[in-house]
Amino acid sequence: MADVTIEGTCDARFARVREVFADNFVSRRETGASVALALDGRLVVDLWGGWADKARTRPWTRDTIVNVYSTTKGLTAICAHRLAGEGRLDLGASVAKYWPEFAANGKDRITVHQLLNHRAGLPAIREPLAPEDLYDWRTMTEALAAETPWWEPGTRHGYHALTFGFLVGEVIRRITGKSVGNYFRDEIAAPLKIDAHIGLAEREDGRVADMLGAPPPAPGEFNLFDEMAKNPESVTAKTFMNPMVLSMTTVNSRAWRGAEIPAANGHTNGRALARLYGALARGGEVDGVQVMAAREIPACHTEESRGPDEVLMISTRFSSGFMLSQPGEEMGPNANAFGHPGAGGSLGFADSEAKIGFGYAMNRMGAGILLDPRAKALIAAAYASL
Repeated sequence: MADVTIEGTCDARFARVREVFADNFVSRRETGASVALALDGRLVVDLWGGWADKARTRPWTRDTIVNVYSTTKGLTAICAHRLAGEGRLDLGASVAKYWPEFAANGKDRITVHQLLNHRAGLPAIREPLAPEDLYDWRTMTEALAAETPWWEPGTRHGYHALTFGFLVGEVIRRITGKSVGNYFRDEIAAPLKIDAHIGLAEREDGRVADMLGAPPPAPGEFNLFDEMAKNPESVTAKTFMNPMVLSMTTVNSRAWRGAEIPAANGHTNGRALARLYGALARGGEVDGVQVMAAREIPACHTEESRGPDEVLMISTRFSSGFMLSQPGEEMGPNANAFGHPGAGGSLGFADSEAKIGFGYAMNRMGAGILLDPRAKALIAAAYASL
């Protein structure tokens, strides 16, 4: 893929980022992608290249957007922290304060913090769901309100891969009267003028890159799906298979794009992620737009969950709504970086020490669970340029 043209802008100081981005197409099997870097609120890298489809007939352009899977969780968490900063949401309060039906089956003491830090014990629904149930907000939230925790809330953590968005999103809806997608659009995306969506209008489909499946893990490499197959009734299997959320047919469909699945179906690009996280890296504000109150930023990078993950079966580390760095999975060298990766490779994060906002979005999925080698290479190049 050495013939890929890299387009966009890049300050001379960050030429290494451009070099690594181009090398991803040669050495790391990139198909189409965008990467951006905001430094103290100013976009210093904004690059894109490659192809938006498997047949390589549609070039990836400046305005191409793509499904970013769990990178969406960061967008949803930002909405919650915005409400907390306004005094409308108490993260330490019980979820039932805002969503009374949620108290059923021993969930009355689960806090909003526990929804955000993956300690609520609700990563999956036991009752079998039809594929189309995923697109019905009421079906998903009523099932979660009726569910019994898989473990005693607060005692352990496990990645709420899909349910995170419905749980946090329903709290947001109960407070604001708006769906997460509408709240995010009105309060954050529109004021910041960023191209990011939770629930995508059909008119935008022509500029969405198709997601392309990941290669199988290398021999001997940990394979989460092999582990799931050993016990279809396990919490891990139910998390990812009830209903199935990683099928390329599913995520390239109009039904997926149009629904609001606030843990997994955001559509955006590197530029938007870098601008959004760039605001958080400088106290929550950029260009006169206050994304969240400055006093909320510490909660975004304060560790609340660490160690063995009941769902992913690896070690993970979370704050209130965001993934944090851990050995081998660092979002740069600074301790207070926070953000969220998405399945297959996408990533957005903020680093307030360096005042960096980073965004990367791609369409060919990688095989890893957390940070992808392509993103890691771009992060290393960015920090080497400072």
